Amino acid sequence: MRLNGEISSGEDEKEKQPGTTTFSGQKVVVGYALTSKKKKSFLQPSFTSLARNKGIIFVAVDLKKPLPEQGPFDIILHKLSGEEWDDIIEDYRQKHPEVTVLDPPDAIRHLHNRQSMLQDVVDLNLSDCHGKVSIPRQLVITKEKDPSSIPYEVTKAGMKLPLVAKPLVVDGTAKSHELFLAYDEFSLSELEPPLVLQEFVNHGGLLFKIYVVGETIKVVRRFSLPNISKRELSKVAGVFRFPRVSCAAASADDADLDPNIAEHPPTPLLEKLARELRHRLGLHLFNIDMIREYGTKDVFYVIDINYFPGYGKMPGYEHVFTDFLLSLTQSKFKKKLTT
Repeated sequence: MRLNGEISSGEDEKEKQPGTTTFSGQKVVVGYALTSKKKKSFLQPSFTSLARNKGIIFVAVDLKKPLPEQGPFDIILHKLSGEEWDDIIEDYRQKHPEVTVLDPPDAIRHLHNRQSMLQDVVDLNLSDCHGKVSIPRQLVITKEKDPSSIPYEVTKAGMKLPLVAKPLVVDGTAKSHELFLAYDEFSLSELEPPLVLQEFVNHGGLLFKIYVVGETIKVVRRFSLPNISKRELSKVAGVFRFPRVSCAAASADDADLDPNIAEHPPTPLLEKLARELRHRLGLHLFNIDMIREYGTKDVFYVIDINYFPGYGKMPGYEHVFTDFLLSLTQSKFKKKLTT
């Protein structure tokens, strides 16, 4: 696996190279089915221009027409929600194995539930990687639960305050990314199930966003929730809503930070974590939100995994993604030559 930590966002010289095609001499046609918001953030002019110079053409999938009647495509990129679309793309994937579909809908659905998404992290064996990775202790509150019973459930589970509350289902809406911090267990009854409660881990107010694109990974630092002292915990009560903590505006890559907090997780650890999750999840495109326990050098927690994240916020994503798409078609071409 390649750790792509040195990519800059302004490699203008590469974009000035004359147009090329893949080594097989063919254009690569990428069909895309994305929301308008995802299309705007992902298919930026800098990306589509570079891709075109490399022989990659992006074609919008017409959702009003049967998918098999469109194309031909070499690759299909998609991020749409709903059972109808899942059935369409899965049927197409089964009947057109020559087309690379990124990614299988059943694998994507695995990340739509915050309980199942982190289970694969729990089962990992990352020994001899210069660090330890786990998940915060968590409790799932199902939809059937009466909110008034949440304090009892928390006490019974022996959970320690404060607790981070997140919606159980991740469906791409703004609501599914809402984040609450509960300082006392009784105020938890104000929340609406289904949700996941995670023990808050002090992490110096810094989060590592680990982007995975095939075999390439890129780490970006983001500001996060600050540490919470025992003194503060004893004085504050209630449930507080926070905005998304890993947004682009909260970038910490250029900030003057304590080196003990800001140091990237060890490369061998990141490489094995990304490789193992890529294999277990069956996905090519995702990101891992990870924190380092404050006061430690090598104790990390994965707190979220997201499918097809906002790659447009990743410096140099144009070159990473272009190389990735070309590698898919090249490996497919090599297989044809050997069969």
